[in-house]
Amino acid sequence: MTSTNQIPVTVFTGFLGAGKTTILLSLLAQVPSDYKVCVLKNEFGDVKVDSQLLANGSEASASKDSFKVTEMLNGCLCCVLVGQMKNALLDIKEKYNPDRIIIETSGSAFPAPIAWQIRQLEPDGFILDAIITVIDCVNFTGYEDTSYTAKMQAKYTDVILLNKHELVTERQLDIVIDHISDLNEDTPKLKCNGTNGVSPSLLFGIDTKLFELSADGSVPTVSMMGEITGPENHHANEVDLVQIMYPAPLTSSCEDHECRDHRHHSHESDTASSISLPSKFTKESLESFLAPLPKDYFYRIKGSIRVDSNLYIINWAFGRYTLTSVPDTDPTLVYRITVMGVDLKGWVQRLAVGFGFVKEEVEVLKETGVVKFTAAGQ
Repeated sequence: MTSTNQIPVTVFTGFLGAGKTTILLSLLAQVPSDYKVCVLKNEFGDVKVDSQLLANGSEASASKDSFKVTEMLNGCLCCVLVGQMKNALLDIKEKYNPDRIIIETSGSAFPAPIAWQIRQLEPDGFILDAIITVIDCVNFTGYEDTSYTAKMQAKYTDVILLNKHELVTERQLDIVIDHISDLNEDTPKLKCNGTNGVSPSLLFGIDTKLFELSADGSVPTVSMMGEITGPENHHANEVDLVQIMYPAPLTSSCEDHECRDHRHHSHESDTASSISLPSKFTKESLESFLAPLPKDYFYRIKGSIRVDSNLYIINWAFGRYTLTSVPDTDPTLVYRITVMGVDLKGWVQRLAVGFGFVKEEVEVLKETGVVKFTAAGQ
């Protein structure tokens, strides 16, 4: 049983585009208003997106005052950001002292290292309650063969949520369940419509026995961990990133104050000012740009985007997307976009042009930080 002075931690995992944030939004809407929940988000890149969705999502409005959201960017909790999670959890505990913390991992996170970190924090007042894996029933059989991470997420979990099941046939759903059962036969598999949500009573209070520490409280040795930690760098050959940011990110000196002079971007101002303004999107032109993108290469597109002169959060996954209106606090902002997929190096120029920039200026866009490519595993 959970000690009264320990904060239970629920980990939400699942591959890119599985629908974790949508499910989380609808879950939070069902949490009693006097039950305090903090969400720790882990994002690829340095674009804060889902915290805005969580803060502005109408589904969660009933319980908005009872939860807080923080984010850890530019890496993955299970490898790059190992060690930083302790500081983040202790900070949440000190500031908010919540009844529960929910960690939503990036789409390429292994559950084991995260779980072990939480296990080691039991003396600090945290206890691992459950690992929940969200499965995208539309696309799972497509990326399962190419993503070791997706397999491990499905294999080592307390509950599997079958999301988007209403978008496939009964036969297709049976195939997905068969594939999952080959990896994990005994774990409960629940149909879940992300917008309708899952009752907290099904996901809270599980008191998992997964990933328990050795008798002396230490993480098992590498030989004991075996396949559950995967390759030393499991991101290799899984996820490339392309970031489109206009205006380009400010330098650290600009970030020290409320700088709104975007001539002070990350490289020489005269070079940055020579960039042509991107052509403006309408909803029709955005649809025309997104529709042909092949989902064999593109997993996610998410971030802030200006459409018809209004600011939106775009959330694109495997060919389907939503636009969510958000407060326009910075009229100069045009894009803060992260594109995730495989073999994207050859798409960088096409993406830049697709987002309205001039083809001949792509190299300058890279130099000034407007366009950035990061290969898988780096």
